[in-house]
Amino acid sequence: MLYYLFDYLHSNFNIPGTGVFQYISFRSAMAIILSLLISLIIGKKIIYALQRKQVGESIRNLGLQGQMEKQGTPTMGGLIIIGSILIPTLLLAKLNNIYIILMIISVIWLGIIGFLDDYIKVFRKDKAGLHGRFKILGQIGLGIIVGTTLYFSDSVVIREKNVPDFSYVSAESVSEVQAASKTAFSKESVKSTKTTIPFFKNNEFDYAIILKFLGKDYQKWAFLIFIPLVILIITAVSNSANVTDGLDGLATGSSAVIGVTLGILAYVSGNTIIADYLNIMYIPQSGELVIFMAAFVGACIGFLWYNSYPAQVFMGDTGSLTLGGIIAVFAITIRKELLIPVLCGVFFVESLSVIIQVTWFKITKKIYGQGRRVFKMSPLHHHFQLKGYHEAKIVQRFLIVGILLAIFAVITLKLR
Repeated sequence: MLYYLFDYLHSNFNIPGTGVFQYISFRSAMAIILSLLISLIIGKKIIYALQRKQVGESIRNLGLQGQMEKQGTPTMGGLIIIGSILIPTLLLAKLNNIYIILMIISVIWLGIIGFLDDYIKVFRKDKAGLHGRFKILGQIGLGIIVGTTLYFSDSVVIREKNVPDFSYVSAESVSEVQAASKTAFSKESVKSTKTTIPFFKNNEFDYAIILKFLGKDYQKWAFLIFIPLVILIITAVSNSANVTDGLDGLATGSSAVIGVTLGILAYVSGNTIIADYLNIMYIPQSGELVIFMAAFVGACIGFLWYNSYPAQVFMGDTGSLTLGGIIAVFAITIRKELLIPVLCGVFFVESLSVIIQVTWFKITKKIYGQGRRVFKMSPLHHHFQLKGYHEAKIVQRFLIVGILLAIFAVITLKLR
């Protein structure tokens, strides 16, 4: 909203200083500062309100050190994160940008699902919360909205590198033509199901190729691959973030690290000069997403002020499902979703540890009559707790690993 106000003032009255709102870098800086202030200021008020209403976490005794001390800690703190993301985005971003619209929808959609789950747990005293099938249906619904929009909307396009025609060029001049054309993107934007794939020479992969066996018009059926994949990614990352939210500051800190990395990737993908230098696809209008991600990072850091050990508030499913969903949708919109196993390595390993534990337990129970475990407890952070590591140390080390994975994810743009 402020963007349109200052744009009007600059265009019609040329008031000094109003033109600065045209710059993504300025609005991103404002977004992260504003979201940080909002989360710090309203965070304390929301925590007090939750305490007055006795909206406390119900802890199941798993025999973990310091676990029962958290009984009654205010939950549903994800409301702080959601508010701190939406307010700066609505004020500073271009609200007619298709990517910004999708991100706002994702925040509200998943926030409602998580809120309903927490509400049932806290006020209905049902520890199971919202039934799992309804959570999955909600995530699938968002996946359909995001996947369908990205596939069919005319606003979602890319610009590809110009491929020079060497048929009329002498052998001696080929290298000169290659050098001259290397920095040129096509002037026309095109619809495409291409995405970024790490470690491959051209750094791109087209989902439509999977359906090449269908014949000449195989590309028009690419939505049969693309939309289900979007649903799978959103569901997987959202639930993985939920699984990771088991120690004070772990999910919040990991999300902040991932958010910074995704913001960098969005910036380079939406800038023709940098995209050309890195030899990656240029995605028009995607640079606006940096403002949203700046608000996301500021919200996470601000919430971490209250959520770090010992936590004064928990985000609940209101926050964890939303954080994971935001990361998934954002990665898909900037066509970096195949980097998620690396970038979200902490989420991935945490979720994988649960799958391994449950699967191995069921297999060994059928074979031996008694289930066996790979880990002392899953998710993985509880395994280290039972090994005697302090909660704060586990979180710090997981964050260090997350930072290293984030750096590696950025490096993959040039590792081919």
